[in-house]
Amino acid sequence: MKAIQVTQFGGPEHMSYTDVDKPSIGPNQVLIRVETTSVNFADIKSRYGKKGGTLPFIPGLDAAGTIEQVGSEVRQLQVGQRVIAFPHHGSYAEYIAADENLTFAIPDSLSFDTAAACPIVSFLSYKLLADIARLEPGETVLIHAAAGGVGTTAIQLAKLLGAGKVIGTVGSESKAGIALEAGADHVLSYGQGDFAAQVNDLTNGEGVNVVLDSIAGTVTEQSLLCLAPYGRLVHFGNSGGPAGNIKTSDLHASCRSVLGFSLGTTRSKRPHLLRGVAERVLPYLADGRLTIKIGARFPLAEAAKAHEWVESRQSTGKVLLDVRS
Repeated sequence: MKAIQVTQFGGPEHMSYTDVDKPSIGPNQVLIRVETTSVNFADIKSRYGKKGGTLPFIPGLDAAGTIEQVGSEVRQLQVGQRVIAFPHHGSYAEYIAADENLTFAIPDSLSFDTAAACPIVSFLSYKLLADIARLEPGETVLIHAAAGGVGTTAIQLAKLLGAGKVIGTVGSESKAGIALEAGADHVLSYGQGDFAAQVNDLTNGEGVNVVLDSIAGTVTEQSLLCLAPYGRLVHFGNSGGPAGNIKTSDLHASCRSVLGFSLGTTRSKRPHLLRGVAERVLPYLADGRLTIKIGARFPLAEAAKAHEWVESRQSTGKVLLDVRS
């Protein structure tokens, strides 16, 4: 089969479109013919060697396609089903092998494009808001990197889960419209000054109840300056590079919490937790209450160009790779 392999840690020039063996499956796995896969920021970190691993490897975390073969112990899935899946060994390929408990049937009304764009951003956003932050109706949410794939999805899900107000932050004013289109009530740009002070102004000095932070560094530190008593800051990434510093004295008296979450760790150690997430999220997608913005698409063979586009920080929404084009 055709696949993308990273042959050396570093830039996108080390991504090769090549022939590799089709994966074999175990008794609890399915073989999926991939239609579409997506580019996630974690793919880029893996290409640079920041997530460990050995060379060569196939990048990619999620894909949408059709089951072509099922293992002898698979009970809930069958050949011919349309599915999304989180494979163990990359998704930038014509075929993937995935565990049954990390493969989810999708309704016929859901296109492969939307299906491929949704797994990471929708499953992650739902877990962050519903299960980790325990969002309550009427609460105010601050979402950093609000114009990206997770950001635009989290804005919508926050509203679907009953948030009273959603505030987004973006790296440049040119991206503000994307977050507003997704449903944010207010969008702030880091270039406009101290976002914490602006958030406090927008909330009449009360601050926000929930912060979704994938950036870290000073963004995390400033977020505590606008986190309300009993508020929850959920940290789920380090796209900004440096780590942030948190003082214990900022937490106990105010009854505030700092929580960490990784979808990758959950897929690896507690995959059963994602079944309930799929049952809640997929109906939102099927009936159109939740939409995934697709910012760009590339043929699988041009995956390196897709990575360059994401790294340019100009991309908005999800970037897809067409495997069958």
